[in-house]
Amino acid sequence: MKFKKEQRRRKIHLRIRKAIVGTSERPRLSVFRSNKAIYCQLIDDREGHTILAASTMDKSIGNATKVEQAKEVGKLIAKKAIDSKIEAVVFDRSGYLYHGRIKALAEGAREGGLKF
Repeated sequence: MKFKKEQRRRKIHLRIRKAIVGTSERPRLSVFRSNKAIYCQLIDDREGHTILAASTMDKSIGNATKVEQAKEVGKLIAKKAIDSKIEAVVFDRSGYLYHGRIKALAEGAREGGLKF
């Protein structure tokens, strides 16, 4: 049986989520990638709420290539996290390949000071 791309990604995402749990001390950095934008959230799974969020829809993210925008979003979420006294996170790539925009976001977050 052949899976469509989205079905395959969701299956991988569920497999990843079995192992990854975010806490208030070390939240989960969840990423969603659409065709036009990229979104990320810091999530506390024990409480079941989002601590922080950032996306390319933010006014501070300029017009550049999608990969450069993703890197800026990573730096932005890192800055917000450091300001909220969060230094370490668990990276949840949501079933996307660690490549391109996902990799750029992760590198931007690391440059901003997050540890994962």
